[in-house]
Amino acid sequence: MSRPLELVLIGAGSRGTRAYASYALEHPNEVRFVAVAEPDPIRRQRFADEHDLDEAQCFTSWEELLARGQMGQAAIVTTQDQMHVAPAIAALEAGYDVLLEKPMAHTLAGCVELIQAAERTGRILQICHVLRYSPFWRTLHEVLDSGRLGDIITVEHRENVAYWHMAHSFVRGNWRNERLSSPMILAKCCHDLDILVWNLSSPVQRLSSVGSLLHYRAETVGPEIPLRCTDGCPIEPQCPFSAISIYLDLKPFPQLVADAQAGKIDLEAPQIWPFTVLTPDVSRAGRRQAIENGPYGRCVYRCDNDVVDHQVVTMELESGTSVVMVMHGHSNEEHRSMRYDGTRATLRARFGHESEITIHDHGTDKVEHVPVAQKVAGHGGGDHGLMGDFLAAVRGEIPPLTSARASLESHLLAFAAEEARLNHSVINMQEFRARAEILPQIR
Repeated sequence: MSRPLELVLIGAGSRGTRAYASYALEHPNEVRFVAVAEPDPIRRQRFADEHDLDEAQCFTSWEELLARGQMGQAAIVTTQDQMHVAPAIAALEAGYDVLLEKPMAHTLAGCVELIQAAERTGRILQICHVLRYSPFWRTLHEVLDSGRLGDIITVEHRENVAYWHMAHSFVRGNWRNERLSSPMILAKCCHDLDILVWNLSSPVQRLSSVGSLLHYRAETVGPEIPLRCTDGCPIEPQCPFSAISIYLDLKPFPQLVADAQAGKIDLEAPQIWPFTVLTPDVSRAGRRQAIENGPYGRCVYRCDNDVVDHQVVTMELESGTSVVMVMHGHSNEEHRSMRYDGTRATLRARFGHESEITIHDHGTDKVEHVPVAQKVAGHGGGDHGLMGDFLAAVRGEIPPLTSARASLESHLLAFAAEEARLNHSVINMQEFRARAEILPQIR
């Protein structure tokens, strides 16, 4: 057997550590990490302990790591959204193939810079559009690609963000403020737009969008509501967004509680998301201290958030197919739901804790239940599926399933949707691509 591939990690947050680097712990004969760059000393040391790295393999910045010379064959870049471009380009130029967390950049110019750097250096640049690698989404794609539905006439795709996840990530968390991260339609839905691009081979011709921040605003509640959930809030016991309810009482996580009671997991283990985002000390006492003093204990109506809590994007493809994508942060359950209506059959599907795909034939009225592998963890198996594909591509065994060039289209649609929303306009996508001055590089 050949030696394991050697990788470096730039950014040891939740995605880098749990979603991708954990693959090496499960497949030690296939890949191992030989260096990490992470400014947070606790995260850096925890990663070093898990992957048996010594002090010489640990760096406080990506600049320090890359200045050491090439230490492996590939780099995984999982920094915050606005910190993707510089380390990814530097890693490509240093000789690494790169796996880059989505969104690839928070600006269109940054996306183009990345693609140009990958093509200039001749290195692999793969974006973490993990849904393509999940058994569910591959099965859905195969059904659509088979022509079973006939010509696709309309598509409805919904990204239903659970109320607690919205509060955690997009009201209190790292993606709450566009100035600090990126528009929510890009941060959350470049996955969904990538799936639509993949499934529907015809390019988008026209696009429009509406949406706003409707609920998570100061005007929603009266002046008697304090700044923090732990400050004696009069509505805290009934508030579904209460930090006490979410992070201490664990009301949105009945399965976690059940697994802990059955002895399957330890709720104070350092890998339980979303608690790892709050504090390195995920014990109940540590979580209590975090919500009393940190950003995740703030009232959802008293935060500095400005990203939307709902947005609808309508698209007309060059084929004439009409597509509607809905994103919102008020769902009782975290899941995606879809409907594809074709000339021969209608497909309905959902992807979540329980996933299913059904085909309703127009001619016979028969309903076919398509078998789907029920992999819940890691985007339905997509996180580790992506890692396996990326490593095989680095070894030269297969071409990547997707590329940065292919991933650009989903980002273009997100940027266009945000422009359409803000300007109350309909975007001609051919003109948008030309206006972005990317046609010479991308077409």
